[in-house]
Amino acid sequence: MENPVSEIPRVIRLLTQSTPATQRATVEKYFTPSASFTHPFCRTGSFEGSRWLIWCIYRWYKIMSPRIDLEIEGTAYDEKNLILYVNIHQIFRIWIVPFYKAPVSLVTVLKLVRYPPLPPQPSYSASINPNDSQNGSLATSSKTPLFFIQSQNDLYQVNEFFKFFSAFGVLSGFLLLWQFVATAFCVLGAGLLWPVSWVEQNVIGGNSQKSIGEAARG
Repeated sequence: MENPVSEIPRVIRLLTQSTPATQRATVEKYFTPSASFTHPFCRTGSFEGSRWLIWCIYRWYKIMSPRIDLEIEGTAYDEKNLILYVNIHQIFRIWIVPFYKAPVSLVTVLKLVRYPPLPPQPSYSASINPNDSQNGSLATSSKTPLFFIQSQNDLYQVNEFFKFFSAFGVLSGFLLLWQFVATAFCVLGAGLLWPVSWVEQNVIGGNSQKSIGEAARG
């Protein structure tokens, strides 16, 4: 990829919605040979040739769900660390299970590598064109860098992950209820243990490394 932010939506659609031959060509074109893939259901690790496992995962993904509705809802690029975040919403169906579908949202974290890599310090090569020697113009040589995927990590909220197993959202509903119950416990705990907050505010002082015993000793 020359421009990861603008090209990644097309790459994701080729990986999830194309023919087997195009799907494999996409994996081989955009992933490094030692790329890794991490998902709640599976992982490949990183070693020479691990890219082949990524193709197998995408192939099985497409076999299970020949039709995938997918929307890229947003991207964010950490250019300094070469990390691309992609917010995705998809509807996953298993063709052999009637009426089954899992509308899930996830964030895909893509670690990229740049080729050629940046030099330790910026360097510029310039050569004088003899034909332009009279006007003193300089011709600089440059090569457009390409970015490849070194690792893919698919992150799901727990309630989104449960949608893969939950018929008609039953498990997701129970999890949603539990999350509200857990919030109620947080409110109760914060209220009952208010003296701890008072000590932290007035004696220890926020996120200080000083322990309660040290604060008591002054």
